[in-house]
Amino acid sequence: MTDAVSDDVIAARAAPVRHASATRNQRVRRLGPGKRIPYGRLIGPGVVVVLWSIASATGRLDSRTIPAPWRVVRTGAHLWSAGTLRTDLLTSLHRAAVGFVIGLSVGIGLALLAGLSRFGAAMIDGTVQVNRAIPTLGLIPLFILWLGIGETFKIAIIAIVVYIPIYLNTYAALSGIDSKYVELAEVLRLSRWRFIRQIVVPGALPGFFVGLRLGVTGSWLSLVVLEQINATNGLGYMMFQAQNYGQTDVIVVGLLIYGIFGFISDAIVRVIERRVLSWRHTLNS
Repeated sequence: MTDAVSDDVIAARAAPVRHASATRNQRVRRLGPGKRIPYGRLIGPGVVVVLWSIASATGRLDSRTIPAPWRVVRTGAHLWSAGTLRTDLLTSLHRAAVGFVIGLSVGIGLALLAGLSRFGAAMIDGTVQVNRAIPTLGLIPLFILWLGIGETFKIAIIAIVVYIPIYLNTYAALSGIDSKYVELAEVLRLSRWRFIRQIVVPGALPGFFVGLRLGVTGSWLSLVVLEQINATNGLGYMMFQAQNYGQTDVIVVGLLIYGIFGFISDAIVRVIERRVLSWRHTLNS
């Protein structure tokens, strides 16, 4: 009888603890997006290709409008073996790379000058905002008059397309650094160089990488138009010639190459961003 009473007392005392634990477990809800899916960004494009293949195989997609994926692959292989696609691809890569490097350098330099100095901001930021409001592709006729119709104006336009998002996002990140960190650096008597290296650069890196991703994509987008103006090679030139002859499969090959290179370059920037900002813990970390 005594043992039974003791068990009842223990159970009665443990009941509130179990109830509190259950209530606490119910209150803890996972609000994040969940675990990272390996190669998750390939799922969406893969689904598009599967639906494209099904629609082409069942005849729901007119091959004269959008050719089947296997036909596009055969066309790409034929152009590669003939050597034309290889030449056009290397030319486009060179144009995009040179314009990107120039735009990256200009964007970072202007953002640092404007973000670290009131005088620099007064001289630079307003001018860049005006430049941003002007359609970059609308500058093509003027740049042709200034620089001629060769490679120089194409690279200059790509550089402008690249530097604007890099400048805007880096400058916004620099302007958004908490003033308390500046006051702390002044109390610690940090030198100008240590202040930039230990406070400014880490604080601006997240915004810089956002601008870098936009700049990489912009360098590819501008090529589509630029390589159709007085060009003799390049992916845009290949697509323009295919349009004249009604070669839809060649046009789709060019579009897919643009998309693939844009996807790969963005993925490379993401990998670098995760390595450099490994100290940061976000929802997508």
